Amino acid sequence: MKPCIFIILLLSLSLISCQKNKPGTDTPASAALYFPPLTGDTWESTTPASLQWNQAAINTLYDYLDQKNTKAFIVLKDGKIVLEKYYDTFTATSNWYWASAGKTVTAMLVGIAQSENKLSLNDKTSRYLGTGWTNAPTAKEDLITIRHQLSMTTGLDDGVTDNYCTSPECLLYKADAGTRWSYHNAPYTLLDKVIENATGQTFNQYFQQKIRDRIGMNGLWVKDGYNNVYWSTPRSMARYGLLLLAKGKWDQTTILSDAGYLEAQINSSQNLNPSYGYLTWLNGKSNYMLPGVQVKFPGMLFPNAPADMYAALGKNDQKIYVVPSKNIVAIRMGDSAGNVQLAVSSFDNELWGHLKQVIGY
Repeated sequence: MKPCIFIILLLSLSLISCQKNKPGTDTPASAALYFPPLTGDTWESTTPASLQWNQAAINTLYDYLDQKNTKAFIVLKDGKIVLEKYYDTFTATSNWYWASAGKTVTAMLVGIAQSENKLSLNDKTSRYLGTGWTNAPTAKEDLITIRHQLSMTTGLDDGVTDNYCTSPECLLYKADAGTRWSYHNAPYTLLDKVIENATGQTFNQYFQQKIRDRIGMNGLWVKDGYNNVYWSTPRSMARYGLLLLAKGKWDQTTILSDAGYLEAQINSSQNLNPSYGYLTWLNGKSNYMLPGVQVKFPGMLFPNAPADMYAALGKNDQKIYVVPSKNIVAIRMGDSAGNVQLAVSSFDNELWGHLKQVIGY
């Protein structure tokens, strides 16, 4: 009887394997990903029909994106392009700003710098910016670490007149570091200086050397007042999303060697707002907070999206969405979809309502 049982077990496992790899079914995140060449315009594609996606819903999605002031939209499945659409005069070679969607890039650079022993997340920020980088009492300033900057928990007052101002007179004590979550741009922006002083390179140089040139992106960080804003083509934004999906690796090249850091980046960084990692928004949590308000809202950030999705979200609806369970990356560039808000907007859930109809999950 035992040989028969063994044969039946093998046949059962084989059947399960075939079912998992049928066209249109979810692909495990561990499946092989395609990576486009570092140079040139070549990028392999997959048809929606081969994935059994809903073509009628795609047309509705494109109309919706057009109505919402979209300039570029790309969806990757297993690293290959399934959907790519441009509007008005915008093209694949046009450049656009990422706004706060660039925050996830800064977070990854911090992880790279830590893996190179240039800094530690537990270091006091003042080690790299000097004492007096805020207007807080020294004892309170000393509580702030790089980890607090990454998790938006510095305790500095986000209710000042200019939330972007990085000068000490704008950085006022509100609460002890780690005890209050608030979406505060200034402490985040100062991570650029932390990285520069830790590595001895300019922020652009370090980014180009460690990420951009190694995954075939174009683009540049551009100073805009207090802000440092990234500009690139839509496909470069998609490349970065693919790097996130691939857990910090680009084909055979390791970009971020500390896998544990990336896992921390895309998981709850603190208990105050579980829907926020290291400068990265997380879906599927029990509650969430939004920029500018000290209120916890129950439920998932984006109910229409897969629970395991995480995202880089920027002002005026610049978006990078990553869904590991489906090996999907989606990006959107454009003007505001209607609600001028920082990072999160109603557009996110509406868009995923359309994508849900297209993908069929």
